[in-house]
Amino acid sequence: MKRSVLVLFLFTCLSGYSQSTINNYKYVIVPQKFAQFKEIDQYSLNRLTKALLEDKGFTVYFENTEIPGDVVNNMCQALNADLMQKSGMFTTEVTLVLKDCKGAVIYTSKAGKSREKDYKTAYNLALRDAFTSVAYTYSGPVTEAAPPTVAVKDPEKQMPVPVKPAETAPIVPVQAAKTAIDHPAGTLYAQAIANGYQLIDTTPKIVLTLLKTSAENYYIASNADASGVVLKKGDDWFFEYYKGNKLVSEKLLVKF
Repeated sequence: MKRSVLVLFLFTCLSGYSQSTINNYKYVIVPQKFAQFKEIDQYSLNRLTKALLEDKGFTVYFENTEIPGDVVNNMCQALNADLMQKSGMFTTEVTLVLKDCKGAVIYTSKAGKSREKDYKTAYNLALRDAFTSVAYTYSGPVTEAAPPTVAVKDPEKQMPVPVKPAETAPIVPVQAAKTAIDHPAGTLYAQAIANGYQLIDTTPKIVLTLLKTSAENYYIASNADASGVVLKKGDDWFFEYYKGNKLVSEKLLVKF
């Protein structure tokens, strides 16, 4: 009996320590390509990982893109994301792994699973399932990030170029925004399919294909030009995807 209590106590302590450790990190760096995958952003998993980590509360950057100066100067402030995958005949498994700057594993999620036959759908659903085990609340010191700098290998490419201000140029107020928002061109109609919906216009033409996820009002979305997610914010629907390194949020008018 005493031995069982001791084992339970040690397990509780170790679990608490692991969670406390992940909570001490504010930043996560997501690579362009995960180690066990052959292509850059294969199955859109890198973009989806970034979006899901941000949903959990992390501040997330892609490697070799704009990263705050204080993080660039001390990369040990950030965790590095990786995905472990296992694909069988009937099941696809994906596990999120977060490592520190020395390569030590700080956090490992549960193995998310999917039985979908389509690879992209299976990996996306398995990753979302893995994220259901991620519990995060930042508890580290609150620090103000330095101005963004571009992390590149050649420092000469970062030399500042002096810009002469225009003497007579009028000052035009610009409203700052994190993402570009495109306003809807018209109403789209949701047509039920096996695993979700297809959104069609009045032509009729299929504009987007939506695949269901385990989250309410959250769909994996794709068309000929982009892949991302369709989600509901308040009373409005948005199609969010990356164009280059820029997050685009396109407002939709959808009739279900």
